[in-house]
Amino acid sequence: MFSLNRTFAGMNRETASYIAEHAEDDVRQLALKSVPEGVDLTFALEQISGRQMALRKLPTWAATESIIYPPHLNMEQCSSEHTAQYKAQLCRKLNSRQTMVDLTGGYGVDFSFMAREFEHAVYVEQQPLLCELATHNMPILGINNIDIKNADSIDYINSIEHVSLLFLDPARRDLNGRRTYALEDCSPDVVSLHRHLLTKCDYLLLKLSPMFDWREATKQLEHVREVHIVSTKNECKELLVLLSHQDARRLRVVCANDDDVFEFFPETKPAERTFAEPACGQFIYEPNSSVMKAGCFDEVAHRWGVAAIAPHSHLFVSEKNIPSFPGRKFQISTISSMNKQSLKTHFTEIRQANVSVRNFPMSAHELKQKLHLKDGGDIYVFGTTTNKRQHILLVCRKNEE
Repeated sequence: MFSLNRTFAGMNRETASYIAEHAEDDVRQLALKSVPEGVDLTFALEQISGRQMALRKLPTWAATESIIYPPHLNMEQCSSEHTAQYKAQLCRKLNSRQTMVDLTGGYGVDFSFMAREFEHAVYVEQQPLLCELATHNMPILGINNIDIKNADSIDYINSIEHVSLLFLDPARRDLNGRRTYALEDCSPDVVSLHRHLLTKCDYLLLKLSPMFDWREATKQLEHVREVHIVSTKNECKELLVLLSHQDARRLRVVCANDDDVFEFFPETKPAERTFAEPACGQFIYEPNSSVMKAGCFDEVAHRWGVAAIAPHSHLFVSEKNIPSFPGRKFQISTISSMNKQSLKTHFTEIRQANVSVRNFPMSAHELKQKLHLKDGGDIYVFGTTTNKRQHILLVCRKNEE
């Protein structure tokens, strides 16, 4: 492990020139080539790779001169700018915003966005290198209302009185590096600790894996006020759980996919879904990944007045176009059964399509092969099962309205 004093602050001219010259090059190829004398190749490749990843993941950081990037694993594991901004927006709505403590600082992306919403912020991290990175990067990003603590998170908690917010992103791997799928197996164990943590703060915000079941989390944790299922470009990224023993609001669940946000209150039960056979000309809706993760299909059907195709198909139809529906929207042009004659009639002229399946006995790949289709184009095919247990294919075009 290198020292900030040697490599960050005192980076020599040769290394800095090499990084600038090869900023867009493939680091795997660069690693195989000889370098000019005086170049710290390990550090240079780390910075080139880190900034290339930041261009996609952290555009604000990538556009900021003199940012230093961490080893590859830390860069892979850090939050994206979008999800960090989401947490900052969540913090902006809290009643108490004096002091915030990030107990699992990491590379500091979440911290950098959340800290701006508080009068004072504390970054806590066990790894000295990451603390050095935070010390270097935060002032460059214009964040100065902070303290950097190289400490164990639990030891630090026991040393303080009370703060507005504690933020915790527990490790989701065991000592052997294997992923954990139970909340109590995270490190630190938030199930055992959360009551103690709540005595130290007005709000406790937990960042959990999207693999976790939010309903199970609300059973294992007390005083849960909000659950946020956060997706980017229809890919579920994280589960945020906000706890507070002071704020006694009823539980609110928020499904956010970029700017598409849908919220509901689990205690308020809507009428159960109605079911309908799909028909040509109808509009069809596929909920986004956050809604899918929430499993709030009755709430969605009630809110937008749509009918489900079947209990487990998770596709909805309506006679009228509903642009505000939280998910992808299509219009049905053709419906085919799975018998040979119907497939021949409806798919002879189709050579290319985007194929998906919902509650269907084939995978999307198997169905695509059966239909002899190439990927892409402006036609969408959904293989699904109706409420009458019939396997059908819906040929659609995307509704951009």
